[in-house]
Amino acid sequence: MTDTSQTQSTPPEPPEGAFEPYKPRSPEFRAAMDALGGLRQDLFHDVFAYRPLPRASADGRFARRLPGRLREYAAWAPHALITAAGLLAMLVATSSFRGAGVNLVLGLLALVPVLLTMVRPVGAFWLSMFATPVAAVLDGNWDGEWPWPPGSFACHLFVLTIVAIRTRPRTAAWMWALTGVYGSVIGSLLGGGHYFGPNTVQLLFVSALCLLAVSLWHIRRDAHQEVTIQRTVTAHERSRRTLLEERTTIARELHDVVAHHMSVVAIQAEAAPYRVENPPPELERAFATIRENAVAALTELRRVLGVVRAEDYEAPDAPQPTLADLDGLLANVREAGLRVDKTVTGAVRELPQGVELSAYRIVQEALSNSLRHAPGAGARVEIGYVLGGLGLRIVNDPPPEPSLVKPSPGAGHGITGMRERVSMLNGEMTADATDAGGYEVTVFLPVAGTRDGDA
Repeated sequence: MTDTSQTQSTPPEPPEGAFEPYKPRSPEFRAAMDALGGLRQDLFHDVFAYRPLPRASADGRFARRLPGRLREYAAWAPHALITAAGLLAMLVATSSFRGAGVNLVLGLLALVPVLLTMVRPVGAFWLSMFATPVAAVLDGNWDGEWPWPPGSFACHLFVLTIVAIRTRPRTAAWMWALTGVYGSVIGSLLGGGHYFGPNTVQLLFVSALCLLAVSLWHIRRDAHQEVTIQRTVTAHERSRRTLLEERTTIARELHDVVAHHMSVVAIQAEAAPYRVENPPPELERAFATIRENAVAALTELRRVLGVVRAEDYEAPDAPQPTLADLDGLLANVREAGLRVDKTVTGAVRELPQGVELSAYRIVQEALSNSLRHAPGAGARVEIGYVLGGLGLRIVNDPPPEPSLVKPSPGAGHGITGMRERVSMLNGEMTADATDAGGYEVTVFLPVAGTRDGDA
């Protein structure tokens, strides 16, 4: 018979590597583990990693005021300051009268950790910690200068400050805490009931002030870098937005120009058969095809380029301006207070409307910049009809001194807009200050199939 005394069997143990239920950890435990992880990362991982101290920038606030040769030497100022600090710690360490050999060792124990901060900062901290008890034994003064002999006191203070500057505030906090632990351990073992050595509190207090100053410097530097990055990004975005706005404006104007010409083509193609008596059917079909293609192109043009119009954009009632309307623009500018002269060279001829419009807008924007940046100054507009295109030169004089009207900063659209128009027509443009203190804009707009004598 079957044994039924066992009514319940023991469940089998889960195989090795099977899923184990999640055990929640307390916030305190996680904070402690994160702290230990930060300690291991800052002071135990790659302790003696090679991290050379970089040279200072030659364009710094103080370096810029120095002449050429001294400015090159100023790049080594951080290295010179660290070396001077090491020599000072060495001088403090060798001020006792314990023999030349002992003073030499004490001086090296104070000098080497400070110099090591220039290439291996974290390793310099540990070297200073391990050199301190050796220096204390060699110094042998246990009446009030332990566990930090004078040289070790100065050396460790310099090392803490330099390493804090070269790393980050969290690393500085860990170094300060380990310094306190060392002083507490030595004080408990050799201090007769005192938790700290006689000068540990002094070192902790002075180093805390130094590390606080370094931490504030780190925070200010990081904030300045963040602001610089944000300004760079903002300037880039502003430039990009300005470029898009100018391209949109140009597209709107060219849309109106091209739409006008396509409408004229469609109307002329529709009216042409009626101007010929008894036109052949082939001619009528050809003109009908031309009209259909012109209407289709106009529809597609409005569909594609019409998206660049703003919601509040209204098409101009009058045709787009050309160079023939330039005298009216100059009259308006003169009424605004700008003394401007116009010079035309070469044989005046009709140019493509896109070239005429772009030339008019370039002159308009250049004169607006003169009004804005050089109020009260005079300006000259030179237009040259040359072989293969059109040349423009707009130059303004420096503003008079003193001036009752102050220059007003612009939004940065002017030069960008002119360059976009010139680039669209495959032209060339230069814009720069003159030797006299004014500003000059020079433009060449090529026109295919033109000659200097064409009228």
